[in-house]
Amino acid sequence: MNSTGSSAKPLYRRAMRAALLGLVVNLSLGIVKLIGGIVGASFAMISDAVNSLADSLTSVVVALGLYFAQQPPDEEHPYGHTRAEAVAASNVALVIILSALYVAYEAMRRFADVHESPPVWTLWIAGANVIIKESLYRYKARVGRQTGSASIVANAWDHRSDAFCSLAVLIGLSIVRWAGPAFLWADDAAALVVAGAVLWSGCMLYRSSSSELLDPQADDQMVGRIRETAGAVTGVRAVEKLWVRKTGIEYLADIHIQVDAQLTVDEGHRIGHQVKDVLVDRYASLRDVLVHLEPFPHSHEA
Repeated sequence: MNSTGSSAKPLYRRAMRAALLGLVVNLSLGIVKLIGGIVGASFAMISDAVNSLADSLTSVVVALGLYFAQQPPDEEHPYGHTRAEAVAASNVALVIILSALYVAYEAMRRFADVHESPPVWTLWIAGANVIIKESLYRYKARVGRQTGSASIVANAWDHRSDAFCSLAVLIGLSIVRWAGPAFLWADDAAALVVAGAVLWSGCMLYRSSSSELLDPQADDQMVGRIRETAGAVTGVRAVEKLWVRKTGIEYLADIHIQVDAQLTVDEGHRIGHQVKDVLVDRYASLRDVLVHLEPFPHSHEA
């Protein structure tokens, strides 16, 4: 019989690589923007730096969640640890929300302050960040869809919100640079836009990760494919019920199949094992399948 979860290891490896790449990029960008914001006297850029550094924390926790999700089942966790990813993501979301509220508070407090106009090179940092973050979004969104990792998909959208944040910073700095000191408020306004985008991203991440803790059903397309595959196994007369619940990158399936009522217990048991083996072999993200046997209603008339 197949060991549960072994076929999903390539999916975990791809998701882990994406998370680690995000960590390196976010940490590098965060440090560059923090230095640039402090030296260039741009609170919008400092806010964006806080956002990137918070994303670094996100990447760390996502990577740890992916690591613990791969740990084998034990006596205390017979279904495995796949939900560690969703638990990690929901905790990170709270940190992101708190950081956004802090940035918003500081931005509003600075509106009345007099501060210097940011130098032109801060525009280059903001512009480069837009390109890098949008590229990272496209890469992680593709990996997230291919692996089925909710945390990687959420992380991808976090990168896209960062790209928009950096675009807001770029616009704010451009206004300050070319419109003059009278428009210094534009830098703080851009910081508020960044805070709003980060807050929205954190709330959406918390919502999606919390939903995953409530045993959501897989999408209709995947459920339909599994139903069709199980129904094609020799001896299966019909698929009565099928539940496929998402748990991290992987899925757990409960399926009720109908077999000829005249079969012996041993024959029915053998068909059930064939259904499980076929499904686990066919679908890499399917961690385990629990098969229930039911008598086919009209088998005694055949």
